[in-house]
Amino acid sequence: MNNTRLENTFITITSGAKIMTSRIQQLAKRVNMSYDEFVGEMRKRGCSEPTAEKIWNGAYETFDAFNDNDIYLSNLRKAADVFKVKTGTLLND
Repeated sequence: MNNTRLENTFITITSGAKIMTSRIQQLAKRVNMSYDEFVGEMRKRGCSEPTAEKIWNGAYETFDAFNDNDIYLSNLRKAADVFKVKTGTLLND
């Protein structure tokens, strides 16, 4: 069994590999929300399961121009509502 601990925005696995976590996953960890609970809350707000999964994994965090991110904006508002934060909290600095 691998021991894990949160170190900034990375999970360090005892083998030394690092896996980046998304901002959504960081917020979910703070409120003890599982992946299934997040997807369920997003589905209640009209988001499809595949899109909720992309948001969970942080697919919206990497884009070249802000317009590339337009497809996710309404769903990011839903995710922000799930965590009771402003949409800007979910975007990169």
